[in-house]
Amino acid sequence: MAVAKKDQERIIYSWMYGQQARKDGKERVVPAFWREHADAWLQGFDGEAIGAAITPISATMEAEVDESAVED
Repeated sequence: MAVAKKDQERIIYSWMYGQQARKDGKERVVPAFWREHADAWLQGFDGEAIGAAITPISATMEAEVDESAVED
């Protein structure tokens, strides 16, 4: 889903403030200022990555990449 740049910045800041609140030992309650982006704030508070889930590199990565392609 495409998000406007301004909204994307607000989501990132909300997430960062959530992380800082956890570090400061505050309660897991979204402040009124961040209610619009409560999901991002809570993800930051819980230490979750923001955005899409991180996908691990496949176990067969070495077999998929030819060594000659890496050397240049």
